[in-house]
Amino acid sequence: MEKLKYIEQFEKLGMGMFVHFGLYSVIGKGEWYKFAAKMETEEYNRAIDKFKIKKSWARELVSTAKKAGFRYITLTTRHHEGFSLYDTCGLDDFDAPHSPTGRDLVREFVDECRRQGIKPFFYHTLLDWYKEEYKTDFPKYLKYLRDSVEILCKNYGEIGGLWFDGWWDKWDADWEFDELYALIRKYQPNAMIINNTGLDARGRVGHKEIDSVTFERGKPCFIDRSEKYVAGEMCQVLNDHWGYARNDFNYKTIPSLIDDLMACRQANCNFLLNIGPMGDGSIRPLDKAMILELGNWIRANKNAVYSMTGADIEAENASVLCDGKYYYAFIKDVGSSGDSNVSLTGENKDTVKILTDRRVVDARWLDSGERIKVTKNSFTIKCFEYGTSMGVRIARFKLS
Repeated sequence: MEKLKYIEQFEKLGMGMFVHFGLYSVIGKGEWYKFAAKMETEEYNRAIDKFKIKKSWARELVSTAKKAGFRYITLTTRHHEGFSLYDTCGLDDFDAPHSPTGRDLVREFVDECRRQGIKPFFYHTLLDWYKEEYKTDFPKYLKYLRDSVEILCKNYGEIGGLWFDGWWDKWDADWEFDELYALIRKYQPNAMIINNTGLDARGRVGHKEIDSVTFERGKPCFIDRSEKYVAGEMCQVLNDHWGYARNDFNYKTIPSLIDDLMACRQANCNFLLNIGPMGDGSIRPLDKAMILELGNWIRANKNAVYSMTGADIEAENASVLCDGKYYYAFIKDVGSSGDSNVSLTGENKDTVKILTDRRVVDARWLDSGERIKVTKNSFTIKCFEYGTSMGVRIARFKLS
């Protein structure tokens, strides 16, 4: 089946940063706070008076993403609250240029992405808690939605794609997707069109123009490519909220994020990892530290994760990926060796068995290059030197 060039280029990006940023960032209670707290629109919208974004926000965001190994960024240009980070050009005044910030933040984001060699993607909500027409005159609202998307397609140069979210709010409604997607193809013929199917329909295609299915907070599974070759993308959050929530301390571990990343690569899907900037646009220190440590792990493994895809063999106690030249055994929970007073794992050993009749040769730890002792089609994973444990390691090998 033919794979369109821009879809192939998207797959090669491998890992992107999701950025949820809006008025909810000022409130600091998550992106769904207005809905969850049943706040009246007028009350909620007073947060615009506190929307004062520092001028260096985009530079910090993009430079952090690049340092951590992300190759694209998907920014919430408008979330469900209806507030736009871009200049809506007269459609309404509920946007960043009409806030105390007084600037087009999408313009700043795109310009910074281009300066630093990161591909910009635009998230845009489909549902809307701000526009009354969403409830009272749906066709009129859809015209407003298309006019909004047209601004994004026309005014910011070439983008990587558009990422929609919210059609699950009205599954049975006619969203006039033919018109919406045709508009995108007119101005951005090489843009990825992605429409999130939410938690209940992961991997669903939904429309012939869709270029990638989504797996929200769930590891990629079967992708239906019977009608067209489509990519896949898993979006994941560091804690429990997509938007900044100052009291959300329920953070995932770095090994669990690595596990998600490798599950994506095994399924030839991209990994879209979210952060929620704080009210002034700064990145929360813990968020920044975690994604930079993830980047350190990627660099320690020679950036091979970008070229890995699912392999044609399996293994016991490991997942196997390949890049066309080497196989890679992804091994979790590898401990460190050492004196019993300082090491919990001591001298425990485990064996990874490659499920093949071929012989495993030239096995090495990818991060250190150290040779691994091999017996035909298996190798023993010894607890490695104290002080070097990373919890998750990759063994690279060939088959003779």
